[in-house]
Amino acid sequence: MSAHDPVDVLIIGAGAAGAAVAWSLADTRMRILCLEQGDWCNPAQYPSTGRDWEARQLGDYSFNPNRRRAPGDYPVNERDSPIKVANFNGVGGGTVLYAGHFPRFHPSDFRVRTLDGVADDWPIDYTTLDPYYAENDRMMGISGLAGDPAYPSCGAVMPPVPLGKAGDAFARGLNTLGWHWWPSDSAVATQDYDGRARCINLGHCVAGCAQGAKASTDITYWPHAIRAGVKLRTRARVREITTNDAGMASGVIYHDAEGREHFQAAEVVIVACNGVGTPRLLLNSRSARFPDGLANSSGLVGRNLMFHPYAAIHGYFDEELDGYRGPGNCIRSQEFYETDRARGFVRGYTFEFTRGRGPVLTAISGMSAGRIPWGADHHRAYRQLFNRIAGMVAICEDLPEEHNTVTLDPELTDPDGIPAPKITYRLSDNSRRMLEHAVARGSEILRAAGACDVSHEAPLALGGWHLMGTARMGTDPSRSVVNPWGRSHDVKNLFIVDGSVFVTSAGVNPTSTIQAIALYVADNIKQRLANLFD
Repeated sequence: MSAHDPVDVLIIGAGAAGAAVAWSLADTRMRILCLEQGDWCNPAQYPSTGRDWEARQLGDYSFNPNRRRAPGDYPVNERDSPIKVANFNGVGGGTVLYAGHFPRFHPSDFRVRTLDGVADDWPIDYTTLDPYYAENDRMMGISGLAGDPAYPSCGAVMPPVPLGKAGDAFARGLNTLGWHWWPSDSAVATQDYDGRARCINLGHCVAGCAQGAKASTDITYWPHAIRAGVKLRTRARVREITTNDAGMASGVIYHDAEGREHFQAAEVVIVACNGVGTPRLLLNSRSARFPDGLANSSGLVGRNLMFHPYAAIHGYFDEELDGYRGPGNCIRSQEFYETDRARGFVRGYTFEFTRGRGPVLTAISGMSAGRIPWGADHHRAYRQLFNRIAGMVAICEDLPEEHNTVTLDPELTDPDGIPAPKITYRLSDNSRRMLEHAVARGSEILRAAGACDVSHEAPLALGGWHLMGTARMGTDPSRSVVNPWGRSHDVKNLFIVDGSVFVTSAGVNPTSTIQAIALYVADNIKQRLANLFD
């Protein structure tokens, strides 16, 4: 096993959180290295550059690593979960394949125990993160519209994405019902911004944006961080975090692209591997001093896994809409976001309205639903569906439950022999009632918008895009894994900055909050350098 020169700060993971923390720490002039098990993506090879983009979106650019099986991926045993994991390994992480919906948490999301008597309050609040949300909006280049009453104050860097025909129809339906809606906050540039070209409405956002309009961190944070001196080493799959006799993290052992083992020493280790990858790494970093895994004296590493159970509701329209053209998200509604116990559940959800499907997915979904027959009527039925389907997903808040876990699989391993994560997850009764409510309300909206028929799927099986809660933040070391500024209670030079530190999941996409927390933790590190390990 070869060894490298020690660094001051070692970051594991180059996705949403790892990129943000690397950029923020760069101004300290410390020796900073990031290890990423995937590789750089070449935008010229994204599915969106070819006519087979839909086929590739289901294959080598699938959300699911078990289907994708790229060299940087690891398998996930997800047989014991109705929701399957979406995960991308590479520079930029999940931001390469996300849709770019970019809302913030609400102030209430940090105080659910106080307000609703469920889960736990966060040890930080919205006001703490507000300046970091704003800084992240500038770095990522967010399009939106200020003034949404859902937030206390939230500006936009660029104008919102156009509503289009589908957005106009949704807005009419919501207006008819008297329900809240607002143009989406989107990580999609509507103007040329920071060296990135503006969106030209290709409509292939989730298969990698070859235009560069979608804000993935490989083209936002990383160019700035690398110019500031941060080093990024790809195809470096970390096996375990090592510790010394004093119980401090001493570095990591990782495998390179050829499978060779290396040791990388570091003074500070920051983990940014997402809500599945982070507990997997900590649990695999066992030793005599940490027999149950690193930073796991609470026994909570890998527990309280939260997804966002998704309900997908689609309407079929007589009028022709945008189809798949344009950014996927146009408007949102948070009419049912806050708790109203008369609905039969606590907490709530966001409706994220989406445009239509591409030509191939229209055919596949139409045939599987029995709406497109084989034979003489095939083409006529297809024409009645293409560019005439649009709808929404309901992003439902998932409450933390300790029996929802990430553990190490006893048999399944990645190509380097590292144990794969095993997901054990049950949908709660609260989530089931919320999904039912979302389907009913979403169907009302679509019919009010002019849909002649409606269909739904709840929960959406391939809906595990958001991985949260498995190394939670808190003040009590017996009930949390990291302290209120991301430092491990057990290992004083180990920090965690990804979605695993979430105490609750809220009812919105988490990327904006993940990055705000990463910037907040980095700022705390910089302010405390003189006594960082006290």
